[in-house]
Amino acid sequence: MGVWQLLMAGGVMLLGLLGVLLPGVPGPWLVWAAVLWWAMHELSGAAWALLVGATAVLLINQVVVWLLPPRRLRWVAVSRRTALYAGVGALVGFVVVPVVGAVPGFIGGIYVCERRRLGGHGPAKASTRSAMRAAGTSVLVELFGCLLIVAAWVAVVLRT
Repeated sequence: MGVWQLLMAGGVMLLGLLGVLLPGVPGPWLVWAAVLWWAMHELSGAAWALLVGATAVLLINQVVVWLLPPRRLRWVAVSRRTALYAGVGALVGFVVVPVVGAVPGFIGGIYVCERRRLGGHGPAKASTRSAMRAAGTSVLVELFGCLLIVAAWVAVVLRT
């Protein structure tokens, strides 16, 4: 497979990761579509196994999101900046402490944004709790599933 195809698949996966943080953008399905496109061009056992695994992760991911309480964004001001900080925090946490670091990184990103906005620990802590109750948990679940798929894809690409 050529470098351009890998860059294209990786770019769509990156858009999918960003799409998880933006309301109305089907981030997990962009990540899955990129894996599907890559597997159809790679035509190897590892590629097909990754596609099956990605499909299973996203299906489980959707079930977990459906089981969580609905998002209540109207009562809590979750800004785009907060979503950006949370996403960057999850990505950094995922890289620093593979896989499990995404969760504290996500929450830490929200806290840092709120601390900068509100100025103190107490208000930032309360605002972080409100944001996590409103939408953070379901976004975190979707982002974590997508990060797992992207990490598996990078591992398979580097191995081949």
